Amino acid sequence: MQLIPAKIKEKFIEKFAETLKAVFPILGIVLLLCFTIAPIPPSILMTFLVGAVLLIVGMLFFNVGVEISMTPMGERVGTITTKSKNILVMVLISFIMGFVITVSEPDLQVLAQQVPSVPNLVLILAVALGVGVFLVIALLRMLIGISLAKLLVVFYAIIFILTIFVPQDFLAIAFDSGGVTTGPMTVPFIMAFGIGIAAIRSDKHAADDSFGLVALCSIGPILAVLILGMIFKPGQAEAVSEAIPDIADTVELWGLFSEGFPTYIEEMAVALLPIVFFFGLFQLISRDINKKALIRIGVGLIYTYVGLVLFLTGVNVGFMPAGNYLGQTIAGLPYSWIIVPIGMIIGYFIVQAEPAVFVLTKQVEDLTAGAISAGAMGTALSLGVAASVGLAMIRVLTGISIMWFLVPGYLIALVLTFFVPKIFTAIAFDSGGVASGPMTATFLLPFAMGACQAVGGNIITDAFGIVAMVAMTPLITIQIMGVVFRVKERELQKNAVPVPVQHTFGDMEIIEL
Repeated sequence: MQLIPAKIKEKFIEKFAETLKAVFPILGIVLLLCFTIAPIPPSILMTFLVGAVLLIVGMLFFNVGVEISMTPMGERVGTITTKSKNILVMVLISFIMGFVITVSEPDLQVLAQQVPSVPNLVLILAVALGVGVFLVIALLRMLIGISLAKLLVVFYAIIFILTIFVPQDFLAIAFDSGGVTTGPMTVPFIMAFGIGIAAIRSDKHAADDSFGLVALCSIGPILAVLILGMIFKPGQAEAVSEAIPDIADTVELWGLFSEGFPTYIEEMAVALLPIVFFFGLFQLISRDINKKALIRIGVGLIYTYVGLVLFLTGVNVGFMPAGNYLGQTIAGLPYSWIIVPIGMIIGYFIVQAEPAVFVLTKQVEDLTAGAISAGAMGTALSLGVAASVGLAMIRVLTGISIMWFLVPGYLIALVLTFFVPKIFTAIAFDSGGVASGPMTATFLLPFAMGACQAVGGNIITDAFGIVAMVAMTPLITIQIMGVVFRVKERELQKNAVPVPVQHTFGDMEIIEL
């Protein structure tokens, strides 16, 4: 008897190749920096390398697990919810699902520790409420057929009006919240939920509307944190960079990781529990999944759980110190400006190691029947993140307010929504939430914090905001890809040669151009 079925074994081999392709470039860049312009202590380098191994194994298990469990679960929940045809039931289920899954999102717990003057529980509940409300709005949009572009314009206009009334050093964290709360746990389920809802529609816009849920769910946390900023009126606050570990030997090295494992074992169990509960409830009601499929989903959930525990332990324990130390070292050089191009190169490759990016690009390729390839999506995302990290490093060096970047950036993104195919708008705004995942929070943010510390800047105002920048630029690059797609499509239609069509009427054949 095979312990691992042949099909799942094939998926492991396929995902292993994808994972190595995604992670090796960032490993190579960090090692090159370590042995040239940014020397780091051997203890931090060893911590980074052990973290990289855990990251690779974790991503492998996560990607296989999501494909065979989270995606089919979300699709079934979306389909069954919509089939009920009771609008109140659909609204209630969507709200509860968005609220509960957000409360359990690990990245939200991290954000809560970073926001000054607001009690952790208050912030977590407010953000979860925001996601729940906007998941309902996303559901109603799909059912009623409201344009995503119009909703985005309205809600982002409200957001930028609110920024006028919120203290300056609260803005970066508010915009960061939109990225971190759509993490690796919620994104696969929410995206699959949208596909399940769209699956029962037969109109031509169903595929377009299956995207956009993550885009709207990213707005809720930003609004929630801005409103809290007005209520609590937080004053000036300083953040302190993460402590750099000093490890004397391999036993201490293992001790560092063994201390991290229990934390993420517990966090991931709490994060998965609401999703398993919801799916179990729907299965009890519908009973439309056979025993074999349920066993397969159960195995996939175990893979997902193990993968996330390994991944988060690796990046939090291994990558954070390396990112922070590299940022300090490079920004402390006489030619500190070099951190801008280095940051861009790191940003280009690091987004490819985000777990949820694999999910998004694969679903886009599948739903568009290859018209929008995973490779093209990945390149557009990488270019966007490279630009955003470069701009974030300029902010660190100069102290320019984040609003000088966010306002024109979102303005360009929103204007583009009226000139690109609908599906590109939905995918672009989904990409913003997906690109700003745990790799950004655990490597790029410490990198920016270390650099900010080296140049004597304010970490709260100058380093925070990098997640928001990473979430913003893909909105522009993916939609530019949509403009190119539309231009090429029109050229093909213009240059198309009429194909002869043959009709037969009795004994007579007519050839029509």
